Amino acid sequence: MEQIILTEKNFSRLKELVRKNKGKEIIFSSSDDELNRKVMEKLDVSGVLISLEGRKDYMKQRNSGFNQVMAKVVKKKGIFVAFDFNELVNSKEKSRVIARLKQNIFLCNKYGVGLKVINYGRDVYDLKSLFLVLGLKTSLVKGIC
Repeated sequence: MEQIILTEKNFSRLKELVRKNKGKEIIFSSSDDELNRKVMEKLDVSGVLISLEGRKDYMKQRNSGFNQVMAKVVKKKGIFVAFDFNELVNSKEKSRVIARLKQNIFLCNKYGVGLKVINYGRDVYDLKSLFLVLGLKTSLVKGIC
């Protein structure tokens, strides 16, 4: 199935793009958490790509762009959460990106949300072993690629 990554910031134009590309695997990507949640709730997308780099953490909690409310919506609609592996490889703050990824993995495990990796370019077994080490359940590791 053909994958399309949409990054449109205008919701009405985004609805039109989703309608035109019906039947394809549509992955939405944005750094705006409110828009991500609106797209998850209202549009028929296959997945949401959550950027982990360039976020500002709060004093007592990490800002990973994914929370329990979003996890419940994603589980209900059957959407997967996507992660860009090149974001980790090319990051200058790898430790923070890995910490945010671990937080998202925890939420995916808790709510049974599917996780996919895009742009990995590595061996699939290495990728699966990395996510096992980061704490992803074995049942969710099978559908990671």
